[in-house]
Amino acid sequence: MPWQTSTPMDQKTEFVLKAINSDNFRRLCRDYGISAKTGYKWKERFLAQGLAGLNEESRRPRSHSDELGEKVVCDLVRLKHRHPHWGPAKIRELYERSHSQGAEATPSLSSCKRVLERAGLVEKRQSRPVSRGARLHSGRRAQVANEVWTVDFKGWWHDPAGARCEPLTVRDEHSRYLLECQRMSSARTEAVWERFEKLFERHGLPQAIRSDNGSPFASVRSVLGLSKLSARWVALGIDLERSRPGCPQDNGAHERMHRDMSIELQPSPQGWSQAALDTWREQFNHQRPHQALGMKTPGEIYMNSARRYSGLPEDLDYEGMSQKRRINVGGNLVWGGQPIFISTAIAGWSVGLQPASGGMMDLYFASLRLGQIETATFSFLPAASGRKEAESESETPSKNETTPPKA
Repeated sequence: MPWQTSTPMDQKTEFVLKAINSDNFRRLCRDYGISAKTGYKWKERFLAQGLAGLNEESRRPRSHSDELGEKVVCDLVRLKHRHPHWGPAKIRELYERSHSQGAEATPSLSSCKRVLERAGLVEKRQSRPVSRGARLHSGRRAQVANEVWTVDFKGWWHDPAGARCEPLTVRDEHSRYLLECQRMSSARTEAVWERFEKLFERHGLPQAIRSDNGSPFASVRSVLGLSKLSARWVALGIDLERSRPGCPQDNGAHERMHRDMSIELQPSPQGWSQAALDTWREQFNHQRPHQALGMKTPGEIYMNSARRYSGLPEDLDYEGMSQKRRINVGGNLVWGGQPIFISTAIAGWSVGLQPASGGMMDLYFASLRLGQIETATFSFLPAASGRKEAESESETPSKNETTPPKA
């Protein structure tokens, strides 16, 4: 109902007197044009404090770090110095435990934060930027089987016998088919490559492989994150797709599969034995229907790749390139008698060179453009910071980099 000539205080008083005996509280609130939350607040204040409880209360905070006593501030700072790696929440908890019998009330968490920040004892957390090295992330999503395989390790631990267990999982993104679920005793390059060779022989080659930026799939110290393992994939004509640092959603479906694996295998009497992994993989591929597949199983969708595997090439073909050079065991390209370091990940492999403007030479490994060689200074400019990056920054290549130009 609309307010008449009475004051808001009169209306509040009238409301709470009716609310005490009302059999339809929410309707009464609607009649007075207030929410039920406000109505209950007024009623509780009236019952606890009488008419004085209906007066408007100050919105000023009841406490503030400026009002903390000098002893409280000193105690907080002293506790922080004693535990320099603890955050404000832990310092406040420690203060509360040690002052439970004191006259001073425990300050709020926000007050503790402000005290420690003003004392220069809190380092604000920096958000982790997405690395520009993630140029090999294009946001590509598989539309057909074998367009993208995803790979990761399901963590590692020691079994009851003390042996290290680290399952390697490989999955076809489109069909959800779990290609590999193998307990590994080592995550080294050769051990993982051995499993991938068997996968390639059994299922053929994918168009791309998506991984995180960890070893052995990638190397943060190498140009474009190339590792010895991913260099072999590139040599086979497989594109590299990387999840961006700090963005687990880029490989989210694979992470979700790992979570399901943990939930279902953890209570199993067989634990994480290879027999248990094989049984789980069989159920995942051929028994469990997937809603995203129209309730079909991955095994009903997946089919082997038409790109067959016949082993690693002995050398790479750079037809149409002006020059072809081999990277030595130290990861160097020798130019004009001078060694130019490129990457040990491609040691023993050939690279192609093609003239570019300004006395530069574009450097390619298979179809992947690594960067440029500055012939005058014998220096290498990686693709992530090369001079041509600004020109192509707005482009969205279908592959990791441009296909090598033909003569």
